[in-house]
Amino acid sequence: MQNIAIDLFCGIGGLTKGLSLAGINVIAGFDIDESCEFAYEKNNNAKFINKDINDITSEEINQFFREQNGAKIIVGCAPCQPFSRYSLRYRKEGRTDDKWRLLYSFSRLVRECIPEIVSMENVPSLANENVFRDFVQQLKELDYYVDWKIVYCPDYGVPQKRKRLVLLASRLGEIQLIPPLYSKGKYKTVRLAIGELPPISDGEICKTDSLHRSSKLSKTNRERIGQSIPGGTWRDWDEKLKVSCHNKKSGLTYPSVYGRMKWDEPSPTITTQFYGYGNGRFGHPEQNRAISLREGAILQSFPNDYIFIDERHPAKKRELGIHIGNAVPVELGRAIGISIQRHLQEYGG
Repeated sequence: MQNIAIDLFCGIGGLTKGLSLAGINVIAGFDIDESCEFAYEKNNNAKFINKDINDITSEEINQFFREQNGAKIIVGCAPCQPFSRYSLRYRKEGRTDDKWRLLYSFSRLVRECIPEIVSMENVPSLANENVFRDFVQQLKELDYYVDWKIVYCPDYGVPQKRKRLVLLASRLGEIQLIPPLYSKGKYKTVRLAIGELPPISDGEICKTDSLHRSSKLSKTNRERIGQSIPGGTWRDWDEKLKVSCHNKKSGLTYPSVYGRMKWDEPSPTITTQFYGYGNGRFGHPEQNRAISLREGAILQSFPNDYIFIDERHPAKKRELGIHIGNAVPVELGRAIGISIQRHLQEYGG
């Protein structure tokens, strides 16, 4: 009997892939962004359903559960960023007070479906919001054991200095995330993650992997990255290359833009604009370019062969950046999945 899961806000499948690698059968993912469908279904043995969580009914969820045997699991990462696709939609509709509504919809589906296990991954700052306290309180009122913590992703094999809030809840008994698998000095580094990829120039697309492509740099930015050192800042450049805002008092507080990564550390947090040299410390440690889309995906711990591009309908770089940057790191998803599997084995689920 295999344990089964539904992934809400599934995106291109980072959490789904991680759970699957841990042996959990993820049978469906729901997301409002239809552009995620290709990568989600191409890389996962699960159905993508293009639907707003606010419109999903418990009957739709339970229909999937009735077709399978095993413990029922609902997981998700509600996009609570102020500029998420959902939030932009709500602002256009004049609903400016709905920033956290998505998590309440997640909570509603848990209440109506009562799965054995619930997991939620999100930004650490969510822990300070009333909506999170409400989410936890409702789980407890529904007789779930709840545990949550702020996780440092390198502890679980993600080669990236990302921090995330991870919640696990169970109606069977106490549940916790497994202990860290790595420690400082043993973390997966940028070198271990992307050091063996074929070298490319700025603006070049690798002949053997169309995702391994780097943004074209201006002449000035080529000079800038040529003077950048791993872990350094724009302060390393000649004065003539510095941006005018850097000479202002306010500009001194942004030392991490136009930086290079260090080979022998995990990378900085991968954002949705990681492919731009000027958007953070996203310069390649050695090659004079920003990291490629494939390198960003690998630093998010996606498998090297994860397919993101439908060659018949090429995606835009901005769209791919959003897909990759917003994803749950796969290895964090695997750690969540292992935690759930061990818990269910302990309690006979």
